[in-house]
Amino acid sequence: MKVTVVGAGAVGASCAEYIAIKDFCSEVVLLDIKEGYAEGKAMDLMQTASLNGFDTKITGTTGDYTKTAGSDIVVITSGIPRKPGMTREELIGINAGIVRTVSENLINHSPKAIMIVVSNPMDTMTYLVHKTTSLPKNRIIGMGGALDSARFKYRLAEALNAPISDIDGMVIGGHSDTGMVPLTRLATRNSIPVTKFMSEKRLDQVKEDTKVGGATLTKLLGTSAWYAPGAAVSALVQAIACDQKKMFPCSTYLEGEYGLNDICIGAPVILGRNGVERVVEMELTKDELDHMHTSAEGVSKTNGLLNL
Repeated sequence: MKVTVVGAGAVGASCAEYIAIKDFCSEVVLLDIKEGYAEGKAMDLMQTASLNGFDTKITGTTGDYTKTAGSDIVVITSGIPRKPGMTREELIGINAGIVRTVSENLINHSPKAIMIVVSNPMDTMTYLVHKTTSLPKNRIIGMGGALDSARFKYRLAEALNAPISDIDGMVIGGHSDTGMVPLTRLATRNSIPVTKFMSEKRLDQVKEDTKVGGATLTKLLGTSAWYAPGAAVSALVQAIACDQKKMFPCSTYLEGEYGLNDICIGAPVILGRNGVERVVEMELTKDELDHMHTSAEGVSKTNGLLNL
């Protein structure tokens, strides 16, 4: 099993590290355009192998896509990160060109690969890959919902003063501060609705904290977060590589599900060796579905900025 990660910055390197530590694939290739950067990150990571007990081979390359040939899964993290006060949508002009070029190069050398898109604005970049490549829809996945749900569960555990292993919850909708739809009604602590443990006011605060999770970290760090995004990507990669049939909310191309068409947006999917093996349609309340559709309107507006 060979995985390529394009972009050896903080998110890409974290992704490569988590994949390697889990030790489920034979090789991870890091690619970056900055001379020597991916090679250095790969060497640094390989020097942790004996300490962390993994045998995954990590190699780096400066812009040489031939080194990525035969990849089973490819991950695109490249693009400029958000700065404080910058929205994901403001990134579109620069990152669209980067993602288009990177995806074309990856497919040329790994035509059978499954592609995971991380670059922001993530839903729109995933849509761009759908519209500019020949890959079938099941082989193009946007990472966002997996990360948003992890942040939701963190906030729930924090509010409940509970171990995070007790918590289950999901965020659907667009990967943006205004587009996320945290499903508070369905969140549980060991199968018991969290509404049994906290007030509606506190739960609303959890919801709002989740929606601005990325912006909060950007303000604190001065750039986008990387540990949780890297871990989210590695979880998706593992689910595909190991054919786990796990359910994650991911940005996926919808054709009628949830009443939406011709859009990539966060929805629960089953991930296995074929990528998206099924889109799961949950029964949403009218309010939840309305929020989902409002989120979709925002994503569609951003998609309209693409030169397709």
